[in-house]
Amino acid sequence: MQLTLWTYEGPPHVGAMRIATAMRDVHYVLHAPQGDTYADLLFTMIERLPKRPPVTYTTFQARDLGGDTAELFKDAARLAIERFQPAALLVGSSCTAELIQDDPGGLAQALNLPIPVVPLELPSYQRKENWGASETFYQLSRRLVKKPTPQPNKARPTCNLLGPSALGFRHRDDIKEISQLLDSLGIEVSVVAPLNACVADIEKLAQADFNVVLYPEVGMTTALWLAREFGQPFTKQVPLGFNATRDFVQEVCALAQVPVPSAEHLTANARWYAQSVDSTYLTGKRVYLFGDATHVVCAARIASQEMGFEVVGLGTYSREFAREVRECAKSYGLEALITDDYLAVEEQISQLQPELILGTQMERHIAKRQGIPCAVISAPVHVQDFPARYAPQMGFEGANVIFDTWVHPLMMGLEEHLLGMFRQDFEFHAGASPSHLGGGHSAAAEIPPQLTAKEASNQATWSVEAEKELGKIPFFVRGKARRNTEKYALDQGVSTITVDTLYDAKAHYSR
Repeated sequence: MQLTLWTYEGPPHVGAMRIATAMRDVHYVLHAPQGDTYADLLFTMIERLPKRPPVTYTTFQARDLGGDTAELFKDAARLAIERFQPAALLVGSSCTAELIQDDPGGLAQALNLPIPVVPLELPSYQRKENWGASETFYQLSRRLVKKPTPQPNKARPTCNLLGPSALGFRHRDDIKEISQLLDSLGIEVSVVAPLNACVADIEKLAQADFNVVLYPEVGMTTALWLAREFGQPFTKQVPLGFNATRDFVQEVCALAQVPVPSAEHLTANARWYAQSVDSTYLTGKRVYLFGDATHVVCAARIASQEMGFEVVGLGTYSREFAREVRECAKSYGLEALITDDYLAVEEQISQLQPELILGTQMERHIAKRQGIPCAVISAPVHVQDFPARYAPQMGFEGANVIFDTWVHPLMMGLEEHLLGMFRQDFEFHAGASPSHLGGGHSAAAEIPPQLTAKEASNQATWSVEAEKELGKIPFFVRGKARRNTEKYALDQGVSTITVDTLYDAKAHYSR
């Protein structure tokens, strides 16, 4: 087992909590030792929910292990139903309680409870959070969904939105945006699940004409089961970005058998802005992407096709979708990084030295340490990624939000460069923290991480004067200038890079 300071995903029972917390009348009885209640903080402090998750913990202690921990679980289940009166009950174990093998599912069934009970077998040492959320939604659907009944005289085609959950990245706003888009196409949204759904909603999932899979990491397993069991088709296109949203509209119109709107009705401000004169300086900027599979694949398309960026590296922590990410990377001539080790991600970023990072809150911390602009595109996220304002990622308005989110760090880089031109003024000084990189950044942050002994033997060192001169180069080309200068010094056998070396390299690569 690897010890780490940060992790992209929690254990699978946290994924189950995301489903229970997302729904309105489902309760989760979790067999767990005292101390495992830390997961509550993810929802109350990060997502800023007004109430704690609907989870009852058995919270057994060390002294209970010599007694009957199974009886503790049964008591907790009875009390949870009496107190919260849910319409369905999820039961399972945390990673620690899994080791004592009390079988919460069997214990709950033996109680003959008056509501549906869904036992969850989530292997904590083989799987992680997103898989746990997907499996919980799937098992809940298998237990509750009823066979469809004839619906005569239905006014409009209907669909379900599958996958949004608690702790999701902008799921609340994405649902609103896509629901409005579907309504404008003449398609009615029947059920959104699991977010804000109740047991009665899950029961009628099979009544819809088709399913829209907004977040495959959570909704795909259920969509596949509904397709096998009831013949419900589902969408393959995720509407992230202008081009993807346009393709999504064509796909849902085909499934619903409604006409596709004309091109002038399928537009977004981001498309015009990305083609405007003010944005041409962004062309060719080197970008690195990391996050869940869905957002990384979609973001790569946006970066390359809509923003004119060069994708220099990408990867995911979602091992269940590694194939899709590898295929995406291959289309850009890259090899995908599939890992849940943030240190491996940081090492690759150090090697590539991109000009923009699109990632999770983990990559945001990496970007601050390396002095590289960063925009968050995927969970895991921080409290600041649950804004009070309306800020979807999906649909045409989502394309506008994405454009602003990605471009602003680069625009602020230009602003910092202009401030640098006046650094001798009393209002500014070299140690001031750039606003787009957070506190604590200084000229020292431009120095790359420590190299290995072998790398250091082939690497020229920078003089203090050369480092200061490098700091005068505009932020958005500084990384390239550093790489070119170090390569030139290596080719010329220069051991110490001076100001003259910096300008010699510039002249060499300008020919």
